[in-house]
Amino acid sequence: MVAVAPGLALRARLDTAAATLAAAGIATARVDAEWLLAGVLGVGRFDAGLAADRALPADLAVRFEAAVRRRARREPLQRILGWEAFRGLRIRLTDDVLVPRPETEALAEWALELLPPPRAGVRPLAADLGTGSGCVACALAAERPDLDVLATDCSPAAAAVARANAAALGLGARVHVVVADLLEGVGAVGADLVTSNPPYLPSALVPGLEPEVSLHEPRAALDGGPDGLALIRRIVATAQGALGPAGMLVLETAGGAQAASVADLLRAAGYRDVATRADLAGVDRFVAGKR
Repeated sequence: MVAVAPGLALRARLDTAAATLAAAGIATARVDAEWLLAGVLGVGRFDAGLAADRALPADLAVRFEAAVRRRARREPLQRILGWEAFRGLRIRLTDDVLVPRPETEALAEWALELLPPPRAGVRPLAADLGTGSGCVACALAAERPDLDVLATDCSPAAAAVARANAAALGLGARVHVVVADLLEGVGAVGADLVTSNPPYLPSALVPGLEPEVSLHEPRAALDGGPDGLALIRRIVATAQGALGPAGMLVLETAGGAQAASVADLLRAAGYRDVATRADLAGVDRFVAGKR
């Protein structure tokens, strides 16, 4: 990145940053530059635009240029900012967890639809397996105040991120984060709902992904084994023991043919009312079945 003179107006800094990011192959170069500036200023992106004719103090200019260099190396924007929005919640991120994707919001939406309706004196229970940042677990708890959520992750570092997010969002009393390999050691919890956005990409595909993903996302959150179904098979097999009567399992998949394969796995395992749902692009991505 070409350094710009101290005291130069933000607009000129944004122009330079956008050119740097465009040269690095980032399609959303101007928008990303604006978000990076907003992050340095501690304001929203719109507010950063309103300040475009101001000069940037030297210390903030150094931080902004450093952030632009990181993005030019294809580090995810959300990881540089340290957060991502998910169903209206600000989810804090570290290098230990996957950046939440917009399509996963649809997983949470379907899961909420499948929960039993609120009833006086009854507290439903959901389990979110491989919770990562805790985005799904926190969204479920935030949108259903009567719901308790058990969130598991085999990574202690990821579990710590999920636990911190639940606490920061005021959900720590209802989102219980446990370090566990799926449901091992958790026992029969009698959940009304089990959700998971597991690793589902075939191993051979991971190195060819965009650099933001292949170089900067935790591989364990992406790699689903040779055919992408290694973790999904385990979840399908073990979730039955965690679900209460008529409990529902809801999974995110790679979509398309894989979603159809996962639906077949659920039927073969004895799940009832197996169904798929499309993502924002109209591709069948989510699969659900009843115990």
